[in-house]
Amino acid sequence: MAVSEVNNDRGELRILEYLDELRTNLADYIAELSDAAVKERGAFSIALSGGSLIHLMGKLCEAPYNKTVDWSKWYIFWADECVVAKNHSNNNYKLAKDDHFSKVPIVPSHVHPINDSVSAEEAADDYMFVIRQLVKTRMVSVSDISDCPEFDLILLGMGPEGHIVSLFPNHSALDETDEWVTFVAGSPKPPPERITFTLPVINSASNVAMVVTSENKAEAVHLAIDYIGHDCQPLPARLVQPTKGKLVWFLDKPAASKLDGLQFPK
Repeated sequence: MAVSEVNNDRGELRILEYLDELRTNLADYIAELSDAAVKERGAFSIALSGGSLIHLMGKLCEAPYNKTVDWSKWYIFWADECVVAKNHSNNNYKLAKDDHFSKVPIVPSHVHPINDSVSAEEAADDYMFVIRQLVKTRMVSVSDISDCPEFDLILLGMGPEGHIVSLFPNHSALDETDEWVTFVAGSPKPPPERITFTLPVINSASNVAMVVTSENKAEAVHLAIDYIGHDCQPLPARLVQPTKGKLVWFLDKPAASKLDGLQFPK
């Protein structure tokens, strides 16, 4: 199935020839992490970003995962979210609910959307409070080397310019180190108001998966994995460097096409 599986200082690379293979590989990976976390501590905390990543998780709603995953132990968060109404087409919660959560037996109270009735700044503060309460009850673990939450898995996509969650190149939110969740007002990608996990939270996760597809992201994948530039700021995606956890890249062949040193079978 995999065209190439490579381990380097930027994590494990899983390069899949076809999108359906990527979806299956990703579903296997998430299901295995869920099973391990539930066996170890009775809960699985997962944070999602939006966009195409949600659609790529679709296999989880199919057999065998819809029956074998212990959905009742899932605690679901958003690593970033647009500050729009929950019925808005740009709302990541709506997208995930329509695509997935309405199709599997997840406990509704374990799903944690943002407060969409307040400003972006207030929504970020409110979301951090929600996470703190779940850290106190150990539904979300806490890092033993910082005070950050330690999610079992944070799932990330990447934009063509290398942004992750709502952390965009050269944006001040990249420098936030004190807060777990911050807000973006004036996002270069609409809608303009968003909340986002900060880099310290992302890098405190037990597992981080970067899921990237399509040729228009190949240059950003190359810059994030291969290239260290001395004359410019690194891409946000390159700043994903889990302190203790494991980073896995899920790439299709077009997205991986500019990586150094990879030979693809004809």
